[in-house]
Amino acid sequence: MRMEIPAGGDLTVTPPELHVLAVDDSIVDRKVIERLLRISSCKVTTVESGTRALQYLGLDGDKGASNLKDLKVNLIVTDYSMPGLTGYDLLKKIKESSAFREVPVVIMSSENILPRIEECLKEGAEEFLLKPVKLADVKRIKQLIMRNEAEECKTLRSLSNKRKLVEDNIDTSSSSSSSHDDSSVKDTQTSKRMKSESENLSSLL
Repeated sequence: MRMEIPAGGDLTVTPPELHVLAVDDSIVDRKVIERLLRISSCKVTTVESGTRALQYLGLDGDKGASNLKDLKVNLIVTDYSMPGLTGYDLLKKIKESSAFREVPVVIMSSENILPRIEECLKEGAEEFLLKPVKLADVKRIKQLIMRNEAEECKTLRSLSNKRKLVEDNIDTSSSSSSSHDDSSVKDTQTSKRMKSESENLSSLL
């Protein structure tokens, strides 16, 4: 989501472009989830492993691995069963990250294993989808993202309004103080002039 603060000080929030990172070691499954996400008007980045996902997010421990400091990811969809780093391992890494812990993570699997599902949800997964993933699943997930983004926009507008109110109060106080200071200066000048005229009159008498 991009924020713009014009000269007037009012915050303008530009509707976000939804960006999804899809992780799956199966090229067929990657193509399927990518197609469903694009049909739903999402920007999609696909990688073939949990390790590549960490590299893309800059979470692999190599400071030079990612130069995408302004990277914005709205959702991460990952397969559970992958060689090396599993979807569950990737989920834990993301939730341990200060930069991406708030990003919703959805786990996909072709195996309906209840303990596995409960384990992922307990660790912070937003949803656990059974393959093959359907368009209805993707639309439901997109609605989830939109709700999260709408809440963020609402919070930003509220903060902007509070900031503007504080700035207005400061301006009013400064103006009042300035007016009081001007009045005090004028009163002092008048008093000095009257005293001088009185002294001149006394000397004449």
